[in-house]
Amino acid sequence: MIQQAHQAYNAGDYVTAFELYTKLSQEGDADAQTSLGFMYQNEQGCKKDEAKTLELYTKAAEAKQPYALFNLAILYENGIGGAPHDQFKAHELHMEAATREVAPAMYEVGLMLERGLGCIQNFSEAAFWYEQGAKRGHLECFNNLGVLYKEGHGVIQDDARTFICFSRAANGGLPEGLYNLGLLYDQGIGCDEDHDKALDLCRQAAYKGHAKAKEIIKGLQEDGKIVF
Repeated sequence: MIQQAHQAYNAGDYVTAFELYTKLSQEGDADAQTSLGFMYQNEQGCKKDEAKTLELYTKAAEAKQPYALFNLAILYENGIGGAPHDQFKAHELHMEAATREVAPAMYEVGLMLERGLGCIQNFSEAAFWYEQGAKRGHLECFNNLGVLYKEGHGVIQDDARTFICFSRAANGGLPEGLYNLGLLYDQGIGCDEDHDKALDLCRQAAYKGHAKAKEIIKGLQEDGKIVF
């Protein structure tokens, strides 16, 4: 029945999905509880209900459902959805999810370790989790790992690896990755200096809404150095 519920949800039939997830949730199915919590959170086939979202994610997280752990961590991390703002709880939950192969949780664990949020700051551990997420194709993990290699934080400083990481993030269309790769080309770090390539990447980042890139492009236009 869970596959039937997933199929209905993926087909946009939220009414049927909601009914099936509800029935399965009452029977203690952690996957259904996670999906039903998500529906309550996003007002899909039902009215938005933060209390039900928190309740369902909590129940499923107790059963160690990976995405329930991740979703619940986000609530605690930001103090939203009726959850108290608790970075330590968020870190604990993200770590549980990360060890269960949830790539976005690997990114969050890396970020919290890098910044010392809800845990002791540890750049080498942050690099480890960014690398785990990057291996699974997570673009923000590639970008942030590139930053660590560029600065030599928690890893040996390595321009070549910096270039590879930013390239992967940029090729995936991540605005921050496009901007960072542009900076490398502008300065000739890990690659041959190429100002035309740098400008093109900056334009792409600006087009995707990157604030710094937009400022640079605007400044160049105002100075008459570029016309579009």
